[in-house]
Amino acid sequence: MRRLFPASHETSDLDSRQWGLDELADVYAYPMDGPTDGPAAGSMAGSTGDLAGGPADRSRAEAGSESHRDRDTGWLRANMVSSLDGAAHHEGKSQPLSSDADMRIFGTLRGLADAVVVGAQTVRQEGYRPARAREAFAARRAALGQPPAPVIAVVSASLDLDFGLPLFTEPLVPTIVLTGAGAAPDRVAAARKAGAEVIVAGDSARVEPDRVKRVLAERGLTRLLTEGGPKMLGQFAAAGALDELCLSLAPMVAAGAAPRIMNGPGLAVPERFVLASVMEEAGFLFTRYRRI
Repeated sequence: MRRLFPASHETSDLDSRQWGLDELADVYAYPMDGPTDGPAAGSMAGSTGDLAGGPADRSRAEAGSESHRDRDTGWLRANMVSSLDGAAHHEGKSQPLSSDADMRIFGTLRGLADAVVVGAQTVRQEGYRPARAREAFAARRAALGQPPAPVIAVVSASLDLDFGLPLFTEPLVPTIVLTGAGAAPDRVAAARKAGAEVIVAGDSARVEPDRVKRVLAERGLTRLLTEGGPKMLGQFAAAGALDELCLSLAPMVAAGAAPRIMNGPGLAVPERFVLASVMEEAGFLFTRYRRI
């Protein structure tokens, strides 16, 4: 894996070998966790510290204030993959656009998160299973007071889900279902019977995207990761709830009618994000952008 941005004046052997999970975890640490002492934190961020604290032109005092707010309201990070021509998946699945390096970053982002927020359609299409505990992140998670594995939080208005799946019956930590106040009572009862925690995050049948971070933060889940799908991610972006986008650009052309990584209501004015890092391996670009 090669580091393309930010540039560093130091030579690192990380650029000549496969990055380990520890180095990747340092690079992708959440803002509320502050700078780390790991080798990647220094070599990737150089003297600016922008990967751990925010854009390079932000002062330490401002970064500290931001971290305080993140602890209260949560930080929503998205992880998505796209083909060169903008396809978010191929024949309904993202795996054909992925790579070994992409899966290492995927695992790292999950290993750092308190909760993985995912739409019901993605659960059905991708065959979601419970997140598992990984030894590589055990000490880090314990030090931050996190459970052994992230919670999976499924967003669904209809609750049209198979509650007999392992995601609901065999999770290491109970799965959360986010729905609206108008959800069908029988489906709510079925979710709870399967062991899921049902949280209302909307006054109607639908979930209100701008309430998701708040209701999860109230349960101590502030390091949030969403893996889509495109419709839900578009709703988060339109609501101004998306803080960070980790986008893997696959060196492939898919054509077809697959949606973009965001497929939701348009913004009146496009929202600006700042580039935080770029890495490359086998032609894949792994980018990270933060909202200004």
